[in-house]
Amino acid sequence: MSAVRLLLLGKNGQVGWELQRALQPLGELVALDRHGLDHPAAGRLVGDLQDPDGLRRTIEALRPAVIVNAAAYTAVDQAEREPQRAHLINAEAPAALAEAAARIGAWLVHYSTDYVFDGHGQRPWREEDMAAPLNVYGRSKLAGEQAIRASGCRHLILRTQWVYGVRGGNFARTLLRLMRERERLTVVDDQWGAPTGADLIADVTAQMLGRLLREPQAATLVGTYHLAATGATTWHGYASWLWQLAQQQWPEAGWRTTAIEPVPTEAYPTPALRPRNGRLDTTRLQLVFGLQLPDWRWGVQRWLQSVALPPLTADLAGARG
Repeated sequence: MSAVRLLLLGKNGQVGWELQRALQPLGELVALDRHGLDHPAAGRLVGDLQDPDGLRRTIEALRPAVIVNAAAYTAVDQAEREPQRAHLINAEAPAALAEAAARIGAWLVHYSTDYVFDGHGQRPWREEDMAAPLNVYGRSKLAGEQAIRASGCRHLILRTQWVYGVRGGNFARTLLRLMRERERLTVVDDQWGAPTGADLIADVTAQMLGRLLREPQAATLVGTYHLAATGATTWHGYASWLWQLAQQQWPEAGWRTTAIEPVPTEAYPTPALRPRNGRLDTTRLQLVFGLQLPDWRWGVQRWLQSVALPPLTADLAGARG
């Protein structure tokens, strides 16, 4: 019996990097970035989400049992200036993946975001709540979700948020640098969500897929799920927790920050509006798949223990001022 073949797109992103590890035990993993690669049996493979036709050809040639799309356009503010590119990558490309998956009977796993909601109220968002994005990025991600559902392919749409990982840039890594450069920091205190580790997203995805590949009746599990750490905080609460942990872990690191002050969203005007309430209710995923998701604080602490302090800005410039 041949091994199950899985196709991973976006292998070098924060989540994609962790998925390379987590998906490996499930079968033969073909992992692509936007540069693609030459496959000994399937020829030239395309991993660039700006080439939907190439994605279709790649899936037809490989005929994987599972397609995992961890690639996306995630520059939220820049999307306001390039809506067509955001739509191509976040909506048209997933539509092409879904159409191809439906033709060959493959599962498609696709990651979405809390930005599909408008952020009103304080109740955590459930999967069936009405989507109403506030910005171009959110609208492009919602369009991608809708295209996948309309295709009829077997799919898991996993909405997540506030992602951090050991690879690539993120809020936590930037904060570690700033805390050694500035005496006072100001951080937004009226946007709510849960910092979610890329490793958690990858491990939960692998467990979900393991069940789908084992169970004949797995098609009943098709749908949208919220995948995030449990609990909730603000960006200011996140920063304060990280500040406390970092000082304990590296007491001799030369921390300069003595205060992290809360400010409203309006203190940092941005081209794209952000939802104030990004809380995601993960009850459905936990009940259907029998998983228990950890509190966000545990994940941040675990991440901090696995990373090195990032260089200071002056170090990056080649000189220390």
